[in-house]
Formats: sequence, structure tokens, C-alpha cells
Amino acid sequence: MAKKSIDLTVRIGKLKLKNPVMTASGTFGYGDEYAEFIDLNKLGAIVVKGLSLKPKEGNPPPRIVETPSGMLNAIGLQNIGINNFIKKKLPFLRQFNTPIIVNFFGDSIAEYVRAAEKLSASDGVSALEMNISCPNKQAGWSIFGTDPKVTSRIVTEVRKATDRTLIVKLSPNVTDIALMARVAEDAGADAVSLINTLTGMAIDIKTRRPKLANIVGGLSGPAVKPVAVRMVWQCYKAVQIPIIGMGGIVSPEDAIEFILAGASAVAVGTGNFIRPDITINIINGIRSFMETEGIKSINDLKGAVQC
Repeated sequence: MAKKSIDLTVRIGKLKLKNPVMTASGTFGYGDEYAEFIDLNKLGAIVVKGLSLKPKEGNPPPRIVETPSGMLNAIGLQNIGINNFIKKKLPFLRQFNTPIIVNFFGDSIAEYVRAAEKLSASDGVSALEMNISCPNKQAGWSIFGTDPKVTSRIVTEVRKATDRTLIVKLSPNVTDIALMARVAEDAGADAVSLINTLTGMAIDIKTRRPKLANIVGGLSGPAVKPVAVRMVWQCYKAVQIPIIGMGGIVSPEDAIEFILAGASAVAVGTGNFIRPDITINIINGIRSFMETEGIKSINDLKGAVQC
């Protein structure tokens, strides 16, 4: 089968992606950091590091710890702030023929809404990804993404504030991930992305102290992939909106596994630290797999797992 007959395009809300491979927020900087390693035009989408209304310094070091088949991070959502991103980073990203998805967060519903408004008014922002795995000051530092009622309210309010494609990034640290996906869908999300990191901890047995200054952090990398695939599969059966799958993708086979479980697209995270050009390798590998298997459209693989 000729390469030109392979259709890798997918739709996420209003977005049409040239292929299903994007970057995961927090692992690709603001895009310019990787421009010397890969052609950003070849990506399905670029998801930039999470942004808040004001710059944020993040947590004190040590903030990253390597673990078997993965890593723990407690960066603390360090970022330059939305205004600096719009002024200093977005002009560079506009030159590429690749949708720019901006991940954002806040400490309150009002901050989420204001952030969505500012980003939606910026030329070059194709879609918004809400990180609802953040502390909520208005609810005693509980987590936005673990309370169905709070999730429904925050997505509803942000939906009113933007006409951009709205993606809700779900926390895996819940009892019923499918329920949270349905809540996000009912509140107006155009898509959901999952999974965010799993909460973990590592201890130095000699000092008897946590290896992270923050004590706990987010576990990512291949170690979480089986959990992520399972959660994508559960959500695919529960919602009608597209799913962006992520969690430990480091090969074309990993990406295809997520798509078979029901993901319309995938996001590569920790793998970018291992190999800066890993996303291009995965795109090429997906195409090669489809050629070998005689599959014309990537959408023919979506949800095609036989259980």
C-alpha cells in the first residue's frame, strides 16, 4: 500500500490534526526548546507547559526522581504566566502549521475562567486543555478533578468563557474514571485527556527521608501505561467525545495500544526526556504498522480491541 493512501488525520473537537501524535503538557516546554531536534510541523499538535494567570516558581528541589520504568516529579507547575507566554512564546509557535493546545490551571474557578478568557482572545491558540488535577483553595485544598460536583461546575463555567476546543485533563487518582469523563462531557467538554500522573513517593533508605522535597510527586513513564490503557478503555465505553490517551508511551506500539483501547489521539510525555525526536519516531512507526497491516485510516483502529 502506498504511503499516500494512509490517512492519519483525526478530529478533536474543532481541530483537525494531520496525525494523532501530540506532546504532553509539562514535558515539551513551550515548543521552542525542541525545535532544534524535530520539525514541529510534523506533529499532530503541540501541547505547551501548563500556564497560570501569574508566573509560578514551583516547588523547591529536588523535584525529579528516577524510578523503575518511570519517574516521579514534583515540579509544582512552574511556569512563566499567561501574559509572558502570549508575548514571548506564542509568536514563535504561530509560524508552524501545527495546532497549539495550551494547558492551563488555577487556584480557583474564577482563575480558571479568567485564564480561559485571556487565552481564547489570543491569536494562535487552537485549543485549551484544562488541568483539573490542581489544589482548589476554595474547597480546602481538595482536588478539582476528584470531586464530580466541583468538576461539573468548573467545566461548565470555563465552557461559557471560551469558544475554543475545550479538553479536560482527568486525574487518575479517582475511584471511577469513567464517571469523571461523563461529568466533563455533560458539562461541555469537547474531549478528555488521560491520564495525568499517579501520586507516588520514594524514600532514601540511608537518610530515611523522602527523595522529593515535596515528599510526594506524580509518577509517569512506562510504569503507568497499563493503568492508563485500562482507564482509556473504560472512558471510551462511557463517553461519545474524543479521548486523548497518554501515560508511558515510548514506542509506536504503545501509541497503537492506546488507540485500540479507544483513544482518538495520543500524547507523548516522559519519552521526550529520553529521546527528543521520539514523537517523530512514533508517527513514522504508526504509518509503517498501518502499511504492513493494510489499514487505510487510523480511525479504523480506534476502539478496535476485541474483548
